[in-house]
Amino acid sequence: MRLILVRHGIAVDQDASNCPTDPERWLTEDGKEKVRQAAAGLLRLEVRPGALFTSPYARAMETAELFARILEFPREQIRRTDTLLPGAVPASFLAELATADADEVLAFGHAPNLDLLVAWALGSRRPVTELGKAGAVCLELSPDDRRPRGMLRWLFTPALLRRLA
Repeated sequence: MRLILVRHGIAVDQDASNCPTDPERWLTEDGKEKVRQAAAGLLRLEVRPGALFTSPYARAMETAELFARILEFPREQIRRTDTLLPGAVPASFLAELATADADEVLAFGHAPNLDLLVAWALGSRRPVTELGKAGAVCLELSPDDRRPRGMLRWLFTPALLRRLA
């Protein structure tokens, strides 16, 4: 299975006077535009997910919805999961991922959790990535008796994804 992890786009600053609670922070207009361009970059790479998972936080859901629109994935089929929330245990998402009947999956979440998920899937004790906002990483996962074994296929900075578009 190919797992593509995408960090949410640029959200309203936590220090802004109009900032809501963390789960309700939305994408800025600039953030939305950069997410659209990053999604168009994945489209150029012929990414065609069979499943989309997202953290239920507003900024991650908005990012997932924008990617779904560009990649022509049905918005109503996006699966919200607490296993992609900040502080979630990587193994919990990978266990949920096993329920997806898809060869290619996109998942949207937060830093540093996505970087910890990459490290765990690769068998590293420490993060080996640092995803930028709207950046993406692709892992090839192979099932194992104890846990999936992953191989890093590619890592794109947000700027590189936008240039691909």
